[in-house]
Amino acid sequence: MNDCGLRMVWAIGVCVTLFGLQAVAADSPGPVKQRVIRLDFSAGGDISGSLITADLDGDGRRDFVVTSPGHIGGYRHDGQRLWHLREDVRVSAGSSERAGLPGHHAPGVQVADVDGDQKPELLYLDQSSTVHIRDAETGREKQAIRVPHPKGSERWEHLVVVNLRGKGDVDLLLQATNAKGYRVGHYVSAYAIDKLDGPPLWEKTGFGALAHGPLRAADLDGDGRDEICGYTILGPDGKPTSWHYPPISREFVNGASFHIDCLEIADIRPDIRGLEVVLLEEGRNYVGVVNFDQGMVWWETNHRDEPQNGAVGEFDLEHPGLETWCRSRYNKHQKPWVFDAQGKIISQYKMDDVAPEGWSDSGVEVIVPIHWTGEKTQLAAAKERHTSGDVCLFEPITGRFVLHIPEKADCLYVADVSGDWREEILVASGNELHVYENPAPNPRPNQARLWDQQHYRRSKMSWNYYSP
Repeated sequence: MNDCGLRMVWAIGVCVTLFGLQAVAADSPGPVKQRVIRLDFSAGGDISGSLITADLDGDGRRDFVVTSPGHIGGYRHDGQRLWHLREDVRVSAGSSERAGLPGHHAPGVQVADVDGDQKPELLYLDQSSTVHIRDAETGREKQAIRVPHPKGSERWEHLVVVNLRGKGDVDLLLQATNAKGYRVGHYVSAYAIDKLDGPPLWEKTGFGALAHGPLRAADLDGDGRDEICGYTILGPDGKPTSWHYPPISREFVNGASFHIDCLEIADIRPDIRGLEVVLLEEGRNYVGVVNFDQGMVWWETNHRDEPQNGAVGEFDLEHPGLETWCRSRYNKHQKPWVFDAQGKIISQYKMDDVAPEGWSDSGVEVIVPIHWTGEKTQLAAAKERHTSGDVCLFEPITGRFVLHIPEKADCLYVADVSGDWREEILVASGNELHVYENPAPNPRPNQARLWDQQHYRRSKMSWNYYSP
């Protein structure tokens, strides 16, 4: 069987050697299928660059774009290379607060049909503030425009394709940090993609940005246009909305920089119109959930631990709405806890008590909710923290590890790539991309694909270590 073939990793009472590793799993419901795609370069080893999935060639299947300093690779769904660019793509060479955006594990690329030709384009920034637009199937360059960056910044560092004018994904957000001091992405400008060489649609120099990563965008209120999310939320026109974080005077907000580690967007309260924004704050240990239409849904302080990283999903069917899992900041011996949709803590445990033997005592990182089984209840995917290590699926409510895959994972990504609406685990490991799939029958095959959700598409195209 060739390198792009399928391997079966059996997980109930069976150990199978896979590429020199022991594929051991805990209480897994069935087999795991692995596919290996050979890359032309190493990805994620120095936490710079990572991957996204998108339909590059228009055949309806999800393909792969992988980035690393000096490299961008496009690979077809079956693993065949479409193109490999030796390009100085803008990915962070360290933490964003020291090296600028987009931060650890951020891919630094976007894929969308931005010119209306019914074919997708690849967009990215290089290190000199030049926006490159290429044919996503062939890699052929269609346009390269250098966009002046704001005074006080070093260069444009991050880009996101958005819909600001109700005309579709034909607008572009550019973001940059301050060149000196603790770097935070306060500079944001919006452009029509067909007029990148002209004036911006709007520009903002005091955006309330995340501490370790780029802005997030999604249509929060369902009007067909994107809002721009940080610890403040901008409307599609770039104007501050009536909501701000925390619920104190706007004068204080404008004069402060809140240390938000993680931001997630989800429909936590289906009983309320619109999407919610979840923010986890360092220092004061706040977890805030906001509904853009109606203001703060709940506000909670955990007096014991700092939340740092989170995952939002349907983790407990006994509680209405979605749950928010929080990871404590401890370098070792993590103590996670879970909020229900109303802000009540419904679960707490020690990671040391639930992790399998041999798992790092540093805990988990890059924690992502995953539709793996096809049932209503979601699991969470994660990798071993502070190492190119193993991968797991666990129950956020109990912490029980459902699947433990020995790996050398440099970075982790979760998305529906098989096409049956369930999600797969994607791992960048050196010069290989590993795709793990659940081959068991899908108990709910008629569910709509997750890609039909606009905020899902946005989240899978623009992510990093702190907000995967």
